[in-house]
Amino acid sequence: MNSNADILLEVRDLKVSYGNIEAVKGVSFTVRRGEIVTLIGANGAGKSSILRAVSGLVPYGGKIRFEQQDLQRVPAHKIVALGIAQAPEGRGVFGNLTVQENLQLATWQRSDKVEIAADYERVFQIFPRLKERRQQLGGTLSGGEQQMLAVGRALMSRGRLVLLDEPSMGLSPLLVRDIFRVVAEINRSGATILLVEQNANMALRLASRAYILETGTVILSGAGQALLGDPRVKAAYLGT
Repeated sequence: MNSNADILLEVRDLKVSYGNIEAVKGVSFTVRRGEIVTLIGANGAGKSSILRAVSGLVPYGGKIRFEQQDLQRVPAHKIVALGIAQAPEGRGVFGNLTVQENLQLATWQRSDKVEIAADYERVFQIFPRLKERRQQLGGTLSGGEQQMLAVGRALMSRGRLVLLDEPSMGLSPLLVRDIFRVVAEINRSGATILLVEQNANMALRLASRAYILETGTVILSGAGQALLGDPRVKAAYLGT
């Protein structure tokens, strides 16, 4: 039986507003250690705003707790140091830095040189393409390669919780399959994952649990596989 000690991230009655626009309207969910939890919804449902709140990048109302610590007044750089890593929507790659330098930036709060070296090898093992291009400028990479770099950078920060924001956006079907395979591999290696994704079919197949959002509220939640078969989810998100 699951206990509260298993809860890595707890979000309670989260509200996020931009001026007069309420993007997130009282969302609550939990992420347990070792899970892949996905947030699914159309554009404007509030998914990315939730990740930004967890990362400390936007002000919010409600409660966010990581390993039972309240994050309300913790600045973003300290949230990273606590063990939350994010691969943002739009990738956020530094175009004037090399692949190696982009990865190195994610290790700023670490001093464990031997483990950092091992993590470089781990990232290059997961993404051989990045190893081939380690001295290439981030801005000259293809969209798929930049997505790999964004995920690799999140891994280099050694997050126990990895936030992935639309990792398949703009990728070819072949690369989408690759990215989801990598997400599963990262999870197997010990990281807990909170995944925001528009590709509901792939996300639900991968996720332990899922929360369906509509205009800033959770309208449905359950096991990923169970929601795959839910007629409401099929009609709205799976095109069947």
